[in-house]
Amino acid sequence: MTATAIKKQVDNYLPLLSAKQQELILEMIKSFLNIEKDNERISQKQYNKEVDEAVSRIENGNFVTHQDALKELAKW
Repeated sequence: MTATAIKKQVDNYLPLLSAKQQELILEMIKSFLNIEKDNERISQKQYNKEVDEAVSRIENGNFVTHQDALKELAKW
């Protein structure tokens, strides 16, 4: 597949994603290119804060099950 064809497909699919999904795609692209060199370790306090926030999101029902993620992927 040519670079032009790939760009066209990305341009077509990107608007169909939610803002969060677009953000995740951007982060993945940056990681491929090593654009962000932010390899500093976070503090234990920050780590625990992020874990607590994640647990809170899950408890509030803000998550996607593995099965639902597979269903979404099957549509691609």
